[in-house]
Amino acid sequence: MGDIAIATVTGGITAPRGVRAAGVHCGIKRQALDLTLVASDRPASVAATCTTSQVAAAPILRSRRLLPVGRFAALVANSGNANACTGEAGLADAERMGQAAAAALGVPVEEVYVASTGVIGARLPMGKVEAGIREAASRLSPEGGREAAAAILTTDTRVKEAAREVRLPEGSFRVGGMAKGSGMIAPDMATMLAFVATDLSVPSPLLQGALKDAVGGTFNCITVDGETSTNDMVLAFANGRSGLPEALPASPVLSAFTQALGDLCGELARMIVADGEGVTKVVEVRVRGARSGAEARRLGLRIGNSPLVKTAFFGQDSNWGRIMAALGSAGVPVDPARIAIAVGDVPIVRGGIGLGAEAERAANERMRQPTFTVTVDLGLGSAECSIWTTDLTEAYVRINAAYRS
Repeated sequence: MGDIAIATVTGGITAPRGVRAAGVHCGIKRQALDLTLVASDRPASVAATCTTSQVAAAPILRSRRLLPVGRFAALVANSGNANACTGEAGLADAERMGQAAAAALGVPVEEVYVASTGVIGARLPMGKVEAGIREAASRLSPEGGREAAAAILTTDTRVKEAAREVRLPEGSFRVGGMAKGSGMIAPDMATMLAFVATDLSVPSPLLQGALKDAVGGTFNCITVDGETSTNDMVLAFANGRSGLPEALPASPVLSAFTQALGDLCGELARMIVADGEGVTKVVEVRVRGARSGAEARRLGLRIGNSPLVKTAFFGQDSNWGRIMAALGSAGVPVDPARIAIAVGDVPIVRGGIGLGAEAERAANERMRQPTFTVTVDLGLGSAECSIWTTDLTEAYVRINAAYRS
């Protein structure tokens, strides 16, 4: 991209100028941080993608209502309680969270977004939440990104944050973000929360388009267990504090932003997969030779979501018959006689026929690694798609069997 350079930097969501954050313990959880506040020092444009679930949580319903306003001042998010399936009272609680943050920060309530994650079906302890919002507002800091990222975690085992700096001849801007997700991970939206900030000036329509494209190739291409949640959301805001001119359609700066945003979302998405509940393997499923990208994605997800395939990954067993069975049940026309499968650099199927025990033993060796690639070539076209998935382990069952205890 000529004189444009993109570098990895520290700071997560507070890496961009004019962004402050805090994470506090308000009492939803027994001990861990459970409430996050992120604020922009000036009004920002905003974009979001939300769950496709027909059982959407109260914060999602509220966020969808606010998006047409197109302005962002702050985000308040809690963990430990999803505020989902809580009826009109839950909607009122989501609104109270927005009102409390707006009052604490002195900003319009329609510019405050709300997110929640955790157990479905329980009311929020609003007295504790409102006190936590006031405390978080008093602790907002440009160095608060990591605590904010920690306060949105549920069954996650580690913080997920990343940032990029884009250097142009006329100056620089930054893109930073944080995410949570470990279980109930499936596409459309991937079951997770992610929040992204940039100090570039990007109008809301362009920001929405860039975010939709970025999510489509990253968060919507990961799966841990094929389960979609009620609370999924990726939200991005752009406050213009970099001082660079506003990004315009087809401009080099918008192209650079789109690249950096996709790179950032890809890193956060892979962090979610790597931290999947009970995961011991992270697997990239590459589907090539498809007639369309949509068909490649559908086939890749069918493989990545198959319990039989995922348990074979855990067992380090290159049981290619399970992959063929998954391909055949995806609702996409395929020609078995054209299919080739490889694990890493080891071919195990050619022309729909297995290449024998020696090939499988070599593939099994590749599967001993914590990360590996399964490539499926359909021999039907030139389209392709990569899906990131995991194995399925006894630990996943134990974690989810005890989730509410």
